[in-house]
Amino acid sequence: METCRAYLLAPPRIPAIWPLQVGPAPTAAFKPAPLPQAIIAREPLCWRTAVSKATKPLPASWNETKCGAKQKLEPDLELPPLPGTDMARLVTTQLLLLLAWVISWGAQPTAARARTELLDVCMDAKHHKEKPSPEDKLHEQCSPWKKKACCSTNTSQEAHKDISYLYRFNWDHCGKMEPACKRHFIQDTCLYECSPNLGPWIQQVDQSWRKERVLDVPLCKEDCQRWWEDCRTSYTCKSNWHKGWNWTSGFNQCPVGAACHPFHFYFPTPAALCEEIWSHSYKVSNYSRGSGRCIQMWFDPAQGNPNEEVARFYAEAMSEAALHGAWPLLPSLVSLLLFLLS
Repeated sequence: METCRAYLLAPPRIPAIWPLQVGPAPTAAFKPAPLPQAIIAREPLCWRTAVSKATKPLPASWNETKCGAKQKLEPDLELPPLPGTDMARLVTTQLLLLLAWVISWGAQPTAARARTELLDVCMDAKHHKEKPSPEDKLHEQCSPWKKKACCSTNTSQEAHKDISYLYRFNWDHCGKMEPACKRHFIQDTCLYECSPNLGPWIQQVDQSWRKERVLDVPLCKEDCQRWWEDCRTSYTCKSNWHKGWNWTSGFNQCPVGAACHPFHFYFPTPAALCEEIWSHSYKVSNYSRGSGRCIQMWFDPAQGNPNEEVARFYAEAMSEAALHGAWPLLPSLVSLLLFLLS
């Protein structure tokens, strides 16, 4: 038996498309009914839409002759699935999982999360240990980190040598570097190799000799100023010491055409030296030593390591910033879920 199906179009938030048998199949001269009109207030709309074959006999109570009458849904009537139900269910499930993740992630204490990910960590680099640990025999300028170090005793010894096996770097590429200047580069190497307090500034890199580096470590302004002043009378031929050298001899030499000049020629300001020499590993801070807001290259280990407090401050600040970035997603997720669930 051919039937004409009318579809009840739901008002907002009542998803329903229910087939109703409304009488014999119409003739070729059949014209669709006007735009849907409400049967009664807040109830579904009736709209005669198409001619099709009934897939199964419908209850006799549904054999209405027109759509204008109020319809009654039989309890035993099997409703067909909504178009796209499987997709809607999948999307809803995924959104629920995302919502649960945002809530659970944001509910974690920021300090605990920061400690796990950003504090007391070592870089994945050429000579770093996997985890920081005590090293009682760290050499000279590296000794402040002996209670908790990312470097080995051997690494600390090599950090004090000219053209050491660490990186085969020649400090004297433009003549003898002044001892007062060289000690800053030794201290810089010790900080880089040994400190477990650089976690907030570790970044992943795609380099053959390391997988991570530090970027924009906030160096205390006095440490940078003193470094620059003590190196003014030493010479160099480049402003970026990370790249561009001639390595044909097995250690770095000035590239062709690069002239040797006093440091202040290539580094006219303290910031130029500290920030450019190692491709922005450091960023000169406006804070002073002892403020708890900048990394000290030099410190007295008898007074404790001040960089622990600095790393903790920035780790917590970064975690809170990430949290604030996640919470704004919640209203949109909740609204979308309510729409789908309705």
